[in-house]
Amino acid sequence: MAILAMRTGRMPVPRLVFLPKVSAKPAAKISASNARLVQDCLNGKEEAWQVLIDRFKNLIYSIPLKYGLTADDAAEIFQSVCLSLLSDLGKIRDPQALPAWLIQVTARRCATWRRDEEQVVATEDEEFESHVQKKSQQLSAEQVREIELEQMLREGQAGLSQQCRRLIEMLFYESPARPYEEVAAELGLATGSIGFTRQKCLEYLRKNLEKSGFMGK
Repeated sequence: MAILAMRTGRMPVPRLVFLPKVSAKPAAKISASNARLVQDCLNGKEEAWQVLIDRFKNLIYSIPLKYGLTADDAAEIFQSVCLSLLSDLGKIRDPQALPAWLIQVTARRCATWRRDEEQVVATEDEEFESHVQKKSQQLSAEQVREIELEQMLREGQAGLSQQCRRLIEMLFYESPARPYEEVAAELGLATGSIGFTRQKCLEYLRKNLEKSGFMGK
């Protein structure tokens, strides 16, 4: 899946993995920096932990799927990575590098999961381990950048209003995309205003992505 550039006000949005939303949280918490969330988690604030997991759940979950694992296996790995994050949170020196840390941990967990599931006989272990390492390296070389961009896109969307987030979901993530009449009815808007609202929401998203450095990646 390629991350497509925004052009002339129109931005094709890649289909990302989205999990069910957790409980609603104050906007201040949603927009908090990784460093602030990590510190709040270490101070025992449960709400901060919920926000942190909600921010990165799609990143974690998408990696097993890129490895070709099943949704059930991805869910198991997701839980395992979250436990690792909880236990190692105090050891993370640079919270802003948390996405890269999660990618590495999840990729290693996927490689181990494959090895265990394949139940390779002892004589083939060395050959299989070599294969796993190559696969992990391939992910790092060819897909880490894509995964990071996907995460930046998710975070850019999280900074939008609820109306804009829902409009973008209906127009870009649902297949087939909703007709403007349906979108207008759900959002309580006039059908003729959807095109203008869509453009404004994409402009807000563009600004969020520019701030995060997405446009320069």
